[in-house]
Amino acid sequence: MNNLPSRKEALDLLHEYTKGDSLRRHALGVEQAMCKMAEKYNGNVDEWGLTGLLHDFDYEMFPTEEEHPAKGNVILKEHGYPESICTAIMGHATYSGVPRETDMAKALFAVDELTGFIFAVTYVRPSKSILEVKPKSVKKKLKQKAFAASVNRNDIFQGVEELGVDLTDHIQFVIDALKEKAEELGLKGVS
Repeated sequence: MNNLPSRKEALDLLHEYTKGDSLRRHALGVEQAMCKMAEKYNGNVDEWGLTGLLHDFDYEMFPTEEEHPAKGNVILKEHGYPESICTAIMGHATYSGVPRETDMAKALFAVDELTGFIFAVTYVRPSKSILEVKPKSVKKKLKQKAFAASVNRNDIFQGVEELGVDLTDHIQFVIDALKEKAEELGLKGVS
């Protein structure tokens, strides 16, 4: 996959369509988790990373199910992104009807909502540091429907099932991935 757009081009596209810091941090978090998933599943780290970085780039401008991620998919194709990335991004939205047939598509689905949820768990800790987040606390918060209510828990559980991994192990994997970029992601906490 030497013909991929560069990360800088992807970041420029993200910043063009996404102005909010929260959604930008989410994109960076999912990118980081996807890079680690690529290593785990012998995928192309650059390709998987771009998929994570751009999976929601259109959401701020096109937030409805009729528009996201379909409008973004058209934009990605216009910018020369390969079908593998476009299909994985379409598949992360269950309502799109696009099946998740590749490891990359399954990984994106499995890390997207979980990454957002781990961010939320981190932000309510007194230290606001991901270095203190454990799978046990994430699982406890998953049971609290009012906590981070916009996060689709069914997608988290379905993603784990599609990947064929243990929930606790998967949560730890994503936490560990995010820890590597804690400062950049705003998850390092208060000094």
